[in-house]
Amino acid sequence: MTNSVLTIGQVVIGLFANAFSLVADATHTLSDLVTDLMVLVAGRRGADPADTDHPYGHGRIETATTLVLGAVLAGVGVGFLWSSGMRLQNMDALPGLHPAALAMALLTLAAKEGLFRFTLAASRRLRAPMLEANAWHARSDAASSLVVAAGIGGSLAGYPFLEPLAAAVVGFLILHMGLKLAWKAVRELIDTGLPEAELQRLRRTIETTPGVIGLHEMRTRRMAGRVLCDAHVQVDPRLTVSEGHRVSDSVYLRVRSTHPEVQDVLVHIDPEDDGELQAVPPGPLPERARIVAEMRELLGPGAPEPKRIQLHYLGQRIEVEVILPTRLDEDAVATLRSRRRAWLEAHPHYRNIRVFHELAL
Repeated sequence: MTNSVLTIGQVVIGLFANAFSLVADATHTLSDLVTDLMVLVAGRRGADPADTDHPYGHGRIETATTLVLGAVLAGVGVGFLWSSGMRLQNMDALPGLHPAALAMALLTLAAKEGLFRFTLAASRRLRAPMLEANAWHARSDAASSLVVAAGIGGSLAGYPFLEPLAAAVVGFLILHMGLKLAWKAVRELIDTGLPEAELQRLRRTIETTPGVIGLHEMRTRRMAGRVLCDAHVQVDPRLTVSEGHRVSDSVYLRVRSTHPEVQDVLVHIDPEDDGELQAVPPGPLPERARIVAEMRELLGPGAPEPKRIQLHYLGQRIEVEVILPTRLDEDAVATLRSRRRAWLEAHPHYRNIRVFHELAL
């Protein structure tokens, strides 16, 4: 409310008193109000849940709004800089300033400083960091108003170039704000990752999760102030699928609880560091159906039907564990051992084949 009243007063008095710097400062104040309003509206729209057309949610709406707003503010800032430059080049043609401009500038400065002190005291009483940040933003607005007051005062004191110079300073502040907003939005749209310090914190959280023995190919990106992360997590190569999934859930929950800014974590479970596998495999590795048929062929026609066959695709080779429901006699074991050695020599994509029997308890 205070900023709205000040904006209207600065525009009216600025036009009446021929104080271009007051109008520029009003635009600076108005840009803050418009920024807050647009981000609020876009934030609510961006918080809509994911749907069929937007499976990752609507967070980019806020980003796009920030980009447009930043571009508009940058254009306004350039306009004020240009106009101030033209006024400085034609000082003789400028109309005289009315003293009401100085009064309005001092009133604006006092109001913004008072708003800063009130907001800062409230933030410390309520222990609200966001409110404290808003208070210091009000102090930066007060600084621009101080520049305007000094420029108008100096102009009334006989140095007329100070008023358009103050307008140029405020124009530069508006330009800086616009470029800062636009650059932030552009970095987000091109999926810029988190800074290294934040990446290190994320890595520590993931690597210290029980069951994790390695981490590689971790990637991050931002979406409207929130963070999306995906990572390849290495676990013991012989964990069951359900235990590997449990480790993945643990990583997800631990990251979300330790890093509130992270909205989602996509965890890919690896039995080995696949980023370090450079050797060329002996050929396309067979799928389960073919491997099961080959294991039945290896066991021979008289062997019992395997109860379970477990496959481990490791190091671009296959390790097979065959569990039989009954024990083989000594002759069958000797025959199978001999057939296994010949089989491994003839099929280089197998690293090892182990045959077990299930104990009846």
